[in-house]
Amino acid sequence: MSRHERVLLDGPDGKIEVFVEDHENPTGIALIAHPHPLFGGTADNKVVTTLARAFRERGCITLRPSFRGVGGSEGEHDHGDAETDDVLAVHDWAREHFAGRLTPSGMPLPLYLAGFSFGAYVTTRLAKRLAAAGDPARWLVLVGTAAGFVEGMRRYETEAVAPDTLVIHGSEDETVRLANVLAWATPLDLPVVVIPGADHFFHRRLHLIRDLIQRAWH
Repeated sequence: MSRHERVLLDGPDGKIEVFVEDHENPTGIALIAHPHPLFGGTADNKVVTTLARAFRERGCITLRPSFRGVGGSEGEHDHGDAETDDVLAVHDWAREHFAGRLTPSGMPLPLYLAGFSFGAYVTTRLAKRLAAAGDPARWLVLVGTAAGFVEGMRRYETEAVAPDTLVIHGSEDETVRLANVLAWATPLDLPVVVIPGADHFFHRRLHLIRDLIQRAWH
């Protein structure tokens, strides 16, 4: 069983809207970041909700924050800098709010991070901060990762991630070219799972994202 809830948290520059789906017997906490807010990205994006569903199927409490300027979140878009501060605030809230919850085996709930497009870029930045603070995420899932030069937006200096990160990209992605992601992943010796025929939004391919997460689950 699960319970849906919309909460407003105090962030660095105002309220942060977060969609929380609790789980009766949680195995972890999954924080999932949505695509670019200036190009229609929201926490209800189909890739984001697909990621959330995949993590819920594995027993996770899921959190889908709205980036600043989207929905009930206050503040102005900041190209990923302040957004990273915001998702860190969501992480801190979740750690405190669910501090008394344990896995079925009696262990503290591990943290999973996931993101799509701009959200994947922000997720790499959050993961780096958490690792430096001694609270690394258990696992990352990045889909359609913004990396390199993206026309009409900016150049993304995407952070290095753990070698077991699941990176998924569409072969026909015209928003973030596959070559961009390969250029980021190659020096990291980081495998990239390419879904043939998939565009940036994975139309008619969303089920494959869920399948890949289930197969690679830690």
